[in-house]
Amino acid sequence: MVCETKIVADEHDAIPGTKKESIMWSSPPSSAALNPSEATDVRKDAVFIREFECGDQEEVRRIFYEGIMERIPNTAFRGLRQQPKTQFLYALLTVMCYFVTNSVTLTCCAPLILMGARYYYSRKVIHGYLDCALHTDMADIEAYYMKPTGSCFWVAVLDGRVVGIVAAKGREDDNRVELRRMSVDSRYRGKGIAKALGRRVLEFAVRNNYAAVVLGTTAVKLAAHKLYESLGFRRTGQSEDYRLPGMNRSPLERLFFQIRYSRYRLQLREE
Repeated sequence: MVCETKIVADEHDAIPGTKKESIMWSSPPSSAALNPSEATDVRKDAVFIREFECGDQEEVRRIFYEGIMERIPNTAFRGLRQQPKTQFLYALLTVMCYFVTNSVTLTCCAPLILMGARYYYSRKVIHGYLDCALHTDMADIEAYYMKPTGSCFWVAVLDGRVVGIVAAKGREDDNRVELRRMSVDSRYRGKGIAKALGRRVLEFAVRNNYAAVVLGTTAVKLAAHKLYESLGFRRTGQSEDYRLPGMNRSPLERLFFQIRYSRYRLQLREE
């Protein structure tokens, strides 16, 4: 699951550097020479992309946790617009409420009850997903991403603090690398950080001779999908009723929680 981000930065050149290098990302200066105070401002706005270190663990988990928690209202309410069959079912249940109870008051309350149930089950499922993630790869990033060949985890650092994360997980069986766990601290969005992180994964894939980069996302906001497309990804598939890790698929859960899963792929070279 890839966390949604809002990106408004323009296109930039590919990010240089090998896997073991740190890189700096900042808005390009104008053609005019900068005075010392302006140069200082540019350095303050610079974002460094470097590999994960053990001391980053707490901040990385915080950014990941907060990014996923944003999905609860987005999935419960915004996500309903992507589910026309569910909209029809809820409308039918509201009409049935009137015929069964013959009460206008109860019928008017029915949509609120349905939305409340959606929020409850969205919270329940996403908490289950978080628990699963925080006890698997996000519990030991060093072992899961840094030690295996063909995988890596990066952090974006601004003003000395970690403000964004992204991972790459190699798949040797089909010569692909998966972009995973991308998230940016909500206080630092709109600075091009997510795009810089995404390009770091692409650079990593090229330097390690992978044929393609793939990712999957349940992001509801359009900005996240535009980000992937701006990086060169193309949508290759979509599932309207995706099953997140931790779901038990009970009848009530299926009724009140649905999520769209989109698959993207960027072909780097012919296999």
